[in-house]
Amino acid sequence: MKKILFLFITGLTVSVSYSQEVSDAVRYAQDNLTGTARFRAMSGAFGAVGGDLSAITVNPAGSAVFNNNQVGVSFSNQNIKNNSNYFGTQTSDKENSFILNQAGAVFVFKDHNPNNGWNKIAIGASYENTNNFDNNVFSAGTNPTNSIGSYFVNFANGIELGNITGIPYRDQFYNEQQAYFGYYGHVINPVNENSNTNTQYTSNVPAGGNYYQENGIHTSGYNSKLSFNIASSYKDRLYFGANLNVHVTDYRRSSSFYEDNSNPLQPTATISNLRFNNELYTYGNGFSFQLGAIAKVTEAFRLGLAYESNTWYSLYDEVSQSLGTTRQATGGPEIFENINPNVVNVYESYTLQTPGKFTFSGAYVFGKSGLISLDYSIKDYSNTKFKPTNDAGFRGVNNDISNQLTTAGELRVGAEYKIKQLSLRGGYRFEGSPYKNGTTIGDLNSYSGGLGYSFGSTKLDLAYSYLERKSNQGFFTTGLTDGANITSKLNNVTLTLLFEL
Repeated sequence: MKKILFLFITGLTVSVSYSQEVSDAVRYAQDNLTGTARFRAMSGAFGAVGGDLSAITVNPAGSAVFNNNQVGVSFSNQNIKNNSNYFGTQTSDKENSFILNQAGAVFVFKDHNPNNGWNKIAIGASYENTNNFDNNVFSAGTNPTNSIGSYFVNFANGIELGNITGIPYRDQFYNEQQAYFGYYGHVINPVNENSNTNTQYTSNVPAGGNYYQENGIHTSGYNSKLSFNIASSYKDRLYFGANLNVHVTDYRRSSSFYEDNSNPLQPTATISNLRFNNELYTYGNGFSFQLGAIAKVTEAFRLGLAYESNTWYSLYDEVSQSLGTTRQATGGPEIFENINPNVVNVYESYTLQTPGKFTFSGAYVFGKSGLISLDYSIKDYSNTKFKPTNDAGFRGVNNDISNQLTTAGELRVGAEYKIKQLSLRGGYRFEGSPYKNGTTIGDLNSYSGGLGYSFGSTKLDLAYSYLERKSNQGFFTTGLTDGANITSKLNNVTLTLLFEL
């Protein structure tokens, strides 16, 4: 797979791809719970209930449950706080954002012929912000053993010195670019500096440990889904539906890593501190489909089954990097280096296939008084793949995906109780870790509640949800793989306005 590099000053050229990671795949394989306030208040347990604009995204048969046309829009305020523990040092950061969470419409066409069992067709369309990427994470602490120097050494080892010094940065492979930063920033030294065929390197960060490190990550953007729905009912006992989904993603991540040390100076200059900046922009679109069915076993008891296909994304990556270092020898002045090629690597598109999902549902409806519902979904994250799978650049990360990821289940439970025009709602959600180790991204627990009021043909719903999840992802995938223990706490308030037409 090839990429195009745009050099802001001199033009463009061609080289090979950016190094994707397992975390990149998981980012697009996971969906957050979004949707209408009623849907969120009941933790999304709508697979056998239907009759909600967001229920269609779980089970497309749910639109045939509607008796009237409906249009709705939802807005959310999301606040996320990340508490970090890095080698005993506690830090925290947070982010607050307002988003258009959901918008959609369903139109119902009834056949009043008593001899026709297929008495209803529903057509709908909905938009949902399935993942809001706005987030800030800051970690700091003193690492007793590992330095960022090992990151550059690991990339450089095996690369001839002549490829680092003799090939322009814009024409280099990604691993050569990392070696380029390490060499010209004097973070690494070649074992034989007089030989262009040298392939072994050592760190120029002084030994001794106790490296103070900071890692700040700011992300922004969204993953959205536009669904086109059709559903039908047979004698108001069996409901069948299908969705065609268009996915759009726009993700930006800005990270800045800082390290310094107070280890004794040496006769030759060694690194005292450095700052390594990375910018990633990923954008593209995808396609998936859904099939679903709901059965009224009795007037009160309902069962649902839904399948969501793999999502096939076509994605583009843009990457830029810079490095600043300070080094000093015994009795000598500080020497500063600023390595900024002013290059944005713009890569050719690649395909990411995220896994499909099955959802099994049950609900019990207490007439017009309320309901209790339960959904259980299962997804095998190890089936996530970068394509083409025979591409040498993807073979390694796909093996890592198979080895590190696993099948995860998601349980959603919801309840609703009606008092005349007022509805009271609550829910619980549990989602298992997509990682075999259960710690890179941990289990998710979420609680929700809300209320709604019907003014007749107009309804107003409000929901609050709380989510907590722990994670521990290394700052880098090689060399310095230590990471902070992060506890993420997300509070969300959603307001929905619905109109029956």
